[in-house]
Amino acid sequence: MHGSLLRLGGLLAASCGMFALFGPGALRAGDQPQWGQAWSRNMVSDEANLPGDFDPATGRNVLWTAEIGTQSYVSPIVSAGKVLVGTNNDRPRLARHSGDRGVLLCLDCRDGKLMWQLTVPKAGDDPYLDWPRCGLTSPPTVEAGRAYVLTNRGDVVCLDQAGMANGNDGPYRDEGRFMAPKGVESVPVKPDDADILWTFSVPAQAGTYLHDGTFSSILINGRHLYLNTCNGVDNTHRTIRRPDGPSLIVLDKQTGRIVARDGEHIGPQIFHSTWAPPAMGEVNGRKLVFFGAGDGVCYAFEALGQDVGPADGEPRALRKVWQFDCDPNAPKQDIHSYLGNRRESPSTIMAMPVFDAGRLFVAGGGDIWWGKTQCWLKCIDATKTGDVTRLAEVWSAPLNKHCCSTPAIRDGLVYIADCGRTLHCLDAGTGKEYWTHQTNGDIWASALVADGKVYIGSRAGDFHILAAGREKKLLCSVKLDSAISAPPTAANGRLYLCTMKRLYVLGIKASEQAKAAPAWDATRLPRASSPRRRQAS
Repeated sequence: MHGSLLRLGGLLAASCGMFALFGPGALRAGDQPQWGQAWSRNMVSDEANLPGDFDPATGRNVLWTAEIGTQSYVSPIVSAGKVLVGTNNDRPRLARHSGDRGVLLCLDCRDGKLMWQLTVPKAGDDPYLDWPRCGLTSPPTVEAGRAYVLTNRGDVVCLDQAGMANGNDGPYRDEGRFMAPKGVESVPVKPDDADILWTFSVPAQAGTYLHDGTFSSILINGRHLYLNTCNGVDNTHRTIRRPDGPSLIVLDKQTGRIVARDGEHIGPQIFHSTWAPPAMGEVNGRKLVFFGAGDGVCYAFEALGQDVGPADGEPRALRKVWQFDCDPNAPKQDIHSYLGNRRESPSTIMAMPVFDAGRLFVAGGGDIWWGKTQCWLKCIDATKTGDVTRLAEVWSAPLNKHCCSTPAIRDGLVYIADCGRTLHCLDAGTGKEYWTHQTNGDIWASALVADGKVYIGSRAGDFHILAAGREKKLLCSVKLDSAISAPPTAANGRLYLCTMKRLYVLGIKASEQAKAAPAWDATRLPRASSPRRRQAS
């Protein structure tokens, strides 16, 4: 995706062996160190030479595959020759870490060999805190050799991307205790374990209550980390245990100390949980942080200045610039009495908002498990201030049924999927629908748009590649081994795709490029050409 931190020079250092697998055109590529485009969160990529089809049965355009756990819900993150994949521990890579755990695997991009893993015990005995066998469900964000990730038990951890292989760098040096399950004081730390630099417990230190599982993709802006807190209901689904807990927090990336939080008192109006990570964009000369909350309201906050450090006492409150209620006619009182009502309920926002050209695109509607089926994609004018619910809507497009997908905007089109098994292609300016594509299963994943193609997978395990554009054209459909819950990642001329059980690394092999190349025609050579021109031709 666009906005890679490491470009051609880093690619050459980190991806040795690339020439053996790809043709020269693939070297226009870069890493993908965060989920979505930095910082707009747009699900698009500037990668080129990506496959338009593949076949695991024959190996066509499949470079390698690797077993992971049995449940994986997040996109791989690719940086400095490493691919980071969140999963569970049902098929342990490290036998000494047994039992139900959250796991972040760090694999070698060349062949899938394990380099290190972060092992995280469960959050507690209550399954509604950390759902059994779900594993680690948040994608990390990588910057300057550090990976920042929210674990399954609500810890933000800063990891050395090199792992323990180069020693325990600290200042945190208690990895053995961190990885120890309940009833065990500590476990041995080995070179293939993760090296934790600092930790921050969101439930304990920010005052929140987890529900079902955690999901966040941490947004980095200078010295600050912005993330949603996953504050939500308890196991009754009718009570917010921490109504005063924040929904959005800011941490100092060097120390992990809290800097700021929202002051909107969103907690009592959360219908289920707070699972939508924030986005960022520049509006009228200032950076805004856009946040879709569990109350169905989208907020814009002024980004903190780089001179703002950790709080000595209570964290400061983020300054709100505007708010937009995606469903102003939904119930606002006694909201948890609507539990399980598929016709009428409060709305929530489960996916990241996307900022593009002064506008914000956000999907909102009824909760997948407990709310109404109705949902929409909204286009919001991000330049206004105050309560902009009645002022800022540019257009609203109905979707089929629930939505937890982040939109992808490219060339004046918006691509978004819903749980009604439908991928939509809409006009970004008007919301007009150009085409839809049906899948065999519900779609939890977002669509990825890259290299003139749209990539989308479903919970039935079918993966589709379509041509990007106003006219629908299906290029490829492949049935894979298990459900697909997250979009693929485009990086370094490859496509990294996770099913629940396996990581597939796709790319156009040099042999396939040769087959597709036009036949050599000597008559096309220039009559009088320098060696440079002859080589170019």
